[in-house]
Amino acid sequence: EYGLYNGLIAIATMMMSFASLAMPAYIYKFYPYYKAHLPAKKSDMLTISLVAGLVGFLLVSLAAYLMRGLVIRKYSENSQELIDNYNLIYPLAFGLVMYTILEAYTWQLRRSVLTNFLKEVLWRLFTTGLIILYMYGVIKDFNLFIRLFSFSFIFIAVVLLVYLITTGKLHFHFRISKVTRRFSKSIVRLLTFVYGGSVIFTVSQVFDSLLIASVVRDGMGNLGVYSVAQNMAAVIQAPQRGIVAASIPHLAEAWREKNMQRIQAIYQRSSINQLLFAGGLYCLLILNFTDAVETFKLKGAYLDAYYVVLFLGLCKVVDMGTGVNSQIIGTSTWWRFEMVSGVILLVLMLPLSYIFTKQWGIIGTGAAQLVSISVYNVVRIVFLWKKFRLFPFTIHTIQAILVAGACYAACYFGLREIHGLAGLFIRSIAFIICYATAAIYLKLSPDIQPVLQSVKRRIRG
Repeated sequence: EYGLYNGLIAIATMMMSFASLAMPAYIYKFYPYYKAHLPAKKSDMLTISLVAGLVGFLLVSLAAYLMRGLVIRKYSENSQELIDNYNLIYPLAFGLVMYTILEAYTWQLRRSVLTNFLKEVLWRLFTTGLIILYMYGVIKDFNLFIRLFSFSFIFIAVVLLVYLITTGKLHFHFRISKVTRRFSKSIVRLLTFVYGGSVIFTVSQVFDSLLIASVVRDGMGNLGVYSVAQNMAAVIQAPQRGIVAASIPHLAEAWREKNMQRIQAIYQRSSINQLLFAGGLYCLLILNFTDAVETFKLKGAYLDAYYVVLFLGLCKVVDMGTGVNSQIIGTSTWWRFEMVSGVILLVLMLPLSYIFTKQWGIIGTGAAQLVSISVYNVVRIVFLWKKFRLFPFTIHTIQAILVAGACYAACYFGLREIHGLAGLFIRSIAFIICYATAAIYLKLSPDIQPVLQSVKRRIRG
């Protein structure tokens, strides 16, 4: 059941990437120009984006319907549950397409906190509510549960739409504006290249789940175990959405002003801040994973996810620690490289994932992800350095890695004999105190001191 839940999300995510027609990238790149040259009520950007997303969804839905026979042949042996619930991909994908476009537009309005709340909190509360209703028998069976869940993205998309309407931020203009006409060739070029790159990147992100469901025996069961590791690794990545959302408008504006110093500052600060978050969360996860499964009496099969967590968690640390390189490239005049790097990722990841998964099961899938994402980010770092002399790392990067490793070792070897809730609590608190103290003392991030000063003022006030 858990594998089915994640399998449906993987397919819907892939459909969203095809159906959105790169509209988020169009919004990120050209919103500053629409804002500078048009009043809000005369801007046709959101109208173009939503109409394109709707048309894209209809085309992708038709393709999914026509490919149903192929899906049945590939998945019926190991993942019959996916075939039985195939139609649920349509509402999931539609909600995801609409939300993704509205989210990109809302980011440009500097309302990233709201969109992150909807995606990271409200969506999970919606799902948790369904789980509670299922546990207590209000939702009678799992089939009804998974059908209701398929409308979860539509739910948060509607909430965001209502917010934009009630705050007067939503404007539909059905005439082609002077900005659209002026930049039409640039927009088409952007969409052509970025679309291919975004599709390739999304396929690389969900290919692991689809591969497990297809080639591993008991596909849905193993995907359920793998998905636990995926979701735990996703916890590591949670701060990234906020940092990315906050950086995109500033990067787009800095490129327009050709302010390379500002871009470099954003690049390095995003790198160290994300590395500190990711490194700390990763260490907490691997410190407590096995004890948590045993303490909360989860199924023993979930212990098999430990090594997957090691690989996928480290994959997130690498991705976050390299800063907002994707957003810098995507908002620059060299956005075509988005597709080039995506092709490199896909060419490496697809065969590597297939070979490793056939050889070592879900652990091999996690290892393939780590190797592929690491190479992908190295390629982007080299590109930004060669082209713009932009580089994400400083001496604090090395210090942050050493601090995380030292704090982990101290807590693991010093407290590994304590188990149960007491062990989880004591290890976590000890690591947080050790890690935070070192980060503050060494001033690893330029943002630490302002935050501390703000907290002190609030306490005194």
